[in-house]
Amino acid sequence: MQFANPYYLLLLSLLIPYILWYVLKSGDKDPSLQISSTLAYRNAPKTFRQYMVHAPFLLRCMAYVMIVLVLCRPQTSNSWSDRTIEGIDIMLCVDISTSMLAEDLRPNRIEAAKKVASEFISGRPNDNIGLTIFAGESFTQCPMTTDHAVLLNMFNGLSCDMVQRGLMDDGTAIGMGLANAISRLKDSKAKSKVIILLTDGSNNAGDISPLTAAEIAKSFGIRVYTIGVGTNGTARYPYPVGGRIEYVNIPVEIDSKTLASIAGTTNGEFYRATNNNKLREVYQQIDKLEKTKMNVKEYSKRYEAFAPFALAACLLLLIELLLRETWLKTVP
Repeated sequence: MQFANPYYLLLLSLLIPYILWYVLKSGDKDPSLQISSTLAYRNAPKTFRQYMVHAPFLLRCMAYVMIVLVLCRPQTSNSWSDRTIEGIDIMLCVDISTSMLAEDLRPNRIEAAKKVASEFISGRPNDNIGLTIFAGESFTQCPMTTDHAVLLNMFNGLSCDMVQRGLMDDGTAIGMGLANAISRLKDSKAKSKVIILLTDGSNNAGDISPLTAAEIAKSFGIRVYTIGVGTNGTARYPYPVGGRIEYVNIPVEIDSKTLASIAGTTNGEFYRATNNNKLREVYQQIDKLEKTKMNVKEYSKRYEAFAPFALAACLLLLIELLLRETWLKTVP
């Protein structure tokens, strides 16, 4: 522990004149009751109250010390620690095109995917996990990290709103999303490198074909699990009309053949998720993967630690006030 304002410790020197004043004042008190002789009381035993008569003064001094320590702002020091854990490297590659708003999964495809993936992330604390998103283009939302609190925060904020507001082109660039995820895994030293690709359509955008990206993944020893999300036939889709939402049925067009080819090329698996339970099956398969040791360097940030001292000062002052005004109260 260290102090942000150590020069406030000089205030402790004020205790010296205060203690001297108290000692001199205590010895210079006039008696409240005058009697001719005290010989009759010379053998009288001292009560516990007499021993505690200076307790309020001591409590007040201790409270003053606590207040000075609060002013000094005690802080925990920054620290680095290295530890070895076992886990695998995973990139989640999620489609956020507007078709993911279809409500054949509850409450819709994107929210169902987020919920199941969040459960998966929370259940694998030792894995190095990152997030890539794609629609008509692709970018990395979160690089691989073992700080899953940060990852989950970004994941929970995921929506199709970026496409709706024009921040990303709409469409389904499966090859671009896969290539982006590969770029994050290609230099990994882990024995098991995995991409979980989730989409509800067929490739219709981007400059890289899905099968070309699959060959690149294979060359780097990356296994790709592909998930086609959506029911068979048609799906209920919210369509804005004149300031209100109308629901229309849209056909579910998932390129299962291409997704199966990507998984087959990379020794992965293709899953057809027509409901939330099917969506969870892919994560059960990943649990069987071989794990590898990773060295993780953790940084502990400095934080304020004055609260215990402030609480102690308040308690000491409260006890001092109660004793002085009740049990140890004196009359002039």
